[in-house]
Amino acid sequence: MATLRFKPNPSFPLTPPLPPPTLPHPLPLRATFPHPTRRTLTITTCSYKVLMEHEGKTTELSVDEDETILSKALDSGLNVPHDCKLGVCMTCPAKLLSGDVDQSDGMLSDDVIEKGFALLCAAYPRSDCHIRTIPEEELLSMQLATADD
Repeated sequence: MATLRFKPNPSFPLTPPLPPPTLPHPLPLRATFPHPTRRTLTITTCSYKVLMEHEGKTTELSVDEDETILSKALDSGLNVPHDCKLGVCMTCPAKLLSGDVDQSDGMLSDDVIEKGFALLCAAYPRSDCHIRTIPEEELLSMQLATADD
């Protein structure tokens, strides 16, 4: 049988392990904290009725003020054309027939917005609305026409 002998390396001295620290008093098993006050947080969001005309059919959507009309339309199963969902590509244009939407996140010019055009991916309802999807070319021609002014 072979015996192994280890010599301590001077750069790594071997020291005996330290004993566990002793505490002056034992820790309690259960700490008591003051009971938090019982408050309830109520978040109220408005939901608006949006009538959406798409491909010859009118669909009524209930859209919360913090969601876009496009996201609700897609969740409802409508096959609305879209691409970037950022208000930049102009693939989801619509004509606002009545009501108000906030589309400050979109890239439409103010004069085009004043003529009732909207991008569904950047349109948040601010009242009950009636909206009709339109071909992308219709919005592009309007955007280009106002750019020349």
